[in-house]
Amino acid sequence: MLFPGSLYCLDCESPNLTVFSRYKTHSNGERCIYQCACCGLRFSETAGTPMQNLKSPLSLVASVIVLRSEGLGVRATGRSLGIKPREVQKWEERFAGQKDALKLYARVHQFLKLTFEADEVYTRVGQNLPPEDSEGWTMMVMERGSRYLAELECGTKDQALFERVLSQVVALTAEDMSFFSDGERRYGLTLLQLCQHETGQKKTLPDWLQVRLKNKGSLQAENPRPKYETPVPHAPGPDRIETRDIHANHVEATNAALRRRCSAMRRRTNTYAKHKQGLQRALDLQWIMHNFVRSHFTTGEIPAVALGIHDQGFSVSELLMMRPLAS
Repeated sequence: MLFPGSLYCLDCESPNLTVFSRYKTHSNGERCIYQCACCGLRFSETAGTPMQNLKSPLSLVASVIVLRSEGLGVRATGRSLGIKPREVQKWEERFAGQKDALKLYARVHQFLKLTFEADEVYTRVGQNLPPEDSEGWTMMVMERGSRYLAELECGTKDQALFERVLSQVVALTAEDMSFFSDGERRYGLTLLQLCQHETGQKKTLPDWLQVRLKNKGSLQAENPRPKYETPVPHAPGPDRIETRDIHANHVEATNAALRRRCSAMRRRTNTYAKHKQGLQRALDLQWIMHNFVRSHFTTGEIPAVALGIHDQGFSVSELLMMRPLAS
């Protein structure tokens, strides 16, 4: 498998390419035309990238992505740079499309130990519907040590959303995996459904997966729940988790940062997503920037580098010129 961004033929996927010619553009300097040594196909270096068929300067497109990732709305970004809001949305959509290739590259790695924290963030989408009917619930699952976001997906807060998100988490397999959440029992129940293991007549989680729940409700209630719970049955074995480690503090801090950096997630304002697709596009952009571009404030490292997915981070311009994965 070739890493996204590697040069390969768009037809036969051969990496044996030669420079056939060069041409000048009005706004992006000189570019190359490549020829495949196997099938003879000729194509530009932007073919298959988000910059394909775009005549706008690469620096302008990168500026749009940076402003959107730092909290400016679509119209505010357009006014700041003198471009139409529709162009902002189109460029953002192309950049966000790189998420699938980067996620697939992360899944081919093998990890020894992973610890995940999960939480939900709510915002308004379209009409101001009750929270239980809104598509503005965003599930965030973060790997604790590296601060890598395993998933960031929005939708109605139902079982289907939990299954889609947690299936992506389980795909990041490890020999030892822990999963923590605050108050929401469906995480454990869904993981039991996805990873159930037969132990006699009882269905349990496999021994490599540990799930814990920290209840945030009042302990003074008439029938209070215990502060720390094991919400689903586990396979017999030693308990490898200490009580002080059962929390989702890091992902909650990331939720606060998301509200600052994603205009559709802000509280007490008129800014909101007009539809679910627009909100997911903005979340995909934030996922890429958080995992592969920005250094985390606490760790000082780019999350994908800290997790060992890649040896260095990327600039926005590099991601805009990056091809998807080739098999």
